[in-house]
Amino acid sequence: MLHRLVEPAVYTSRAYARLCDELGVTQSMGAVGSSADNALAESFNATLKREVLQDARSWPDEPTCRRELFRWLTRYNTRRRHSWCRYQTPNSYEKAHAATVPAAA
Repeated sequence: MLHRLVEPAVYTSRAYARLCDELGVTQSMGAVGSSADNALAESFNATLKREVLQDARSWPDEPTCRRELFRWLTRYNTRRRHSWCRYQTPNSYEKAHAATVPAAA
C-alpha cells in the first residue's frame, strides 16, 4: 500500500507507528533524493504517460508497446529539451559542457 505523506510529524509519531503495526501496514520512508524517493519516478512516469500514451489507454500488443517506449526513451535521453540543462537537449548540453581532463604529466 502506498501512503501519501501529509504531515511528517504525524507519519513518524509513535502513535501512528503503533496503529500501522496493529493494522499490519509496513511503514517506509526514505530521504529526499535517495533511491527510495518516489518523486523522481513519479515525475518521469507522468511525463511518459502524458507524452506517449496521450489519449490512448493501451497499445495493441507488446511489440508495439516496446517500440513506442524505446522511441520515446531515445528521444527523452538525447533530443528532448530538459529544464535541468537550461532547456537544451542532453546531447547539446553534453557537447557544450563536456568535462575536460588535464593531460597526465
